[in-house]
Amino acid sequence: MNPPIAIAVAAHPDDIEFVMAGTLLRLQAVGWEIHYLNLSSGNCGSQTMGPSELAALRLQEAQASAKLLGARFHPPFSHDLEIMYDQAHLRRLAAILHEVAPDIVLTHAPEDYMEDHMITSRLAVTAAFTGCMPNFRTEPPVDAPFKDVAVYHAMPYELTDGLRRSVTPDLYVDVSDLQEIKRQALAEHASQKQWLDASQGMDSYLNAMSDMDRLIGRHSGCFASAEGWCRHDYRGFGSEDRDPLGEALGEQVFTRETNDG
Repeated sequence: MNPPIAIAVAAHPDDIEFVMAGTLLRLQAVGWEIHYLNLSSGNCGSQTMGPSELAALRLQEAQASAKLLGARFHPPFSHDLEIMYDQAHLRRLAAILHEVAPDIVLTHAPEDYMEDHMITSRLAVTAAFTGCMPNFRTEPPVDAPFKDVAVYHAMPYELTDGLRRSVTPDLYVDVSDLQEIKRQALAEHASQKQWLDASQGMDSYLNAMSDMDRLIGRHSGCFASAEGWCRHDYRGFGSEDRDPLGEALGEQVFTRETNDG
């Protein structure tokens, strides 16, 4: 029997490490196949390097991080601030999701501080929705997998949306014992770490991720560090309202429903 599959769909190199990598590792530990995709090359994330040089470097960094996580790497097909909710992006992303045929799609919050994150979230939702649509043309052409899929949205930075409103997770994944490997994976993005270390202080890049995990952990009331998720509505994606992430991870997950009960 083939293992269940999860794919993280993020905007930029390092986004997965910040808010999704711990959950990918948890799924991998219970037998899931994990995949890693950033839509953008990250070509605008420097004030000293040109876009082509930077994109090539950030590609190498992302590949190294995916290898460290044990995830199958999918190359980017867009650029910073060029991620658009259009047919070209949707057809490319849908082709990848049809080929991967995931059981779970992890992606950004639908409301976040950055437009690239929000548009990536919309693209991931719609691309997952096409999984039972054989008449939707992907680029390149890939047959629809006809498979239930659950979509989960990560938390926006500091648990607030672009209008500074609080966002509360439905589900918390314990990443308390995964901080070191998360920091190692994030540190693979050395071009970003060096730039932020110079401008904001040593290891500020890594500490921001750890601080975010601790903040979500405090909100959970039971984990020292956590990644938070909101589950997308199942209609159009699955035959029933299921929580495959919670089902797969068991005691390493805490849900708001459990807390309310």
